[in-house]
Amino acid sequence: MLEIASQSFRSRLMVGTGKYRTNDEMIHAIDASGAEVVTVAVRRVNLDRGDEEGILHHLSSEKFFLLSNTAGCFSADEAVRYARLAREAGFNDFVKLEVIGDRETLLPDTAGLLEATAILAREGFKVLAYTNDDLVTALRLQDAGAVAVMPLASPIGSGLGLLNPYFIRTIKSRLTVPIIVDAGVGTASDACLVMEQGVDGILMNTALAEAKNPVGMATAMRLAVDAGRGAYLAGRMPRREVAVPSTPSEGMLS
Repeated sequence: MLEIASQSFRSRLMVGTGKYRTNDEMIHAIDASGAEVVTVAVRRVNLDRGDEEGILHHLSSEKFFLLSNTAGCFSADEAVRYARLAREAGFNDFVKLEVIGDRETLLPDTAGLLEATAILAREGFKVLAYTNDDLVTALRLQDAGAVAVMPLASPIGSGLGLLNPYFIRTIKSRLTVPIIVDAGVGTASDACLVMEQGVDGILMNTALAEAKNPVGMATAMRLAVDAGRGAYLAGRMPRREVAVPSTPSEGMLS
């Protein structure tokens, strides 16, 4: 089980709701992924659950754990405001916190992120903080009250996969809160490699929504996350620069 603050989840795959061609396609892909945690960008969606064209109309809070996020916020003040708005609109106390520092790369504003994390944690929010793959920032986010830290694999929507496995492993080894890798996973092999680093889970959106077959890709991602986690727990063989026979040479027939 994946445990974050007061919540437990069977699936270690979390998914977003943006960029899908239709709401129907979104729901089928989410179902195929097996994800329990589904993120919703408060600033970008209609919060009226009665609107049949809106995303929230199709997402039952009894079936999914709806995680509001502050995507599209470029300052700590904006992020805090939209987190509060989400809670007032009926979301739970959990929030995926984004504070973007650069509009071209969409890389985080770490100073603003730390500020917003501290404010929201004091107000009782359970903050899952999206950040870069920097250990020092991750440690400071944990100290500021984040219940999970979410380092990127590569820039949002890039599909470049895991660029710095060492940094991700280092963050995982040093922090005590869950580490959920967020952003940059493009295909199933990327997801498997991420999970093999020992992290607690993955959040993805674009890799599913922009696939030619989102439902098929969601199924592949579910299997890849499980496979990567299983491989990590099993413990891989050591890497060697010489060949080693798979059968012993002693006792061979002459």
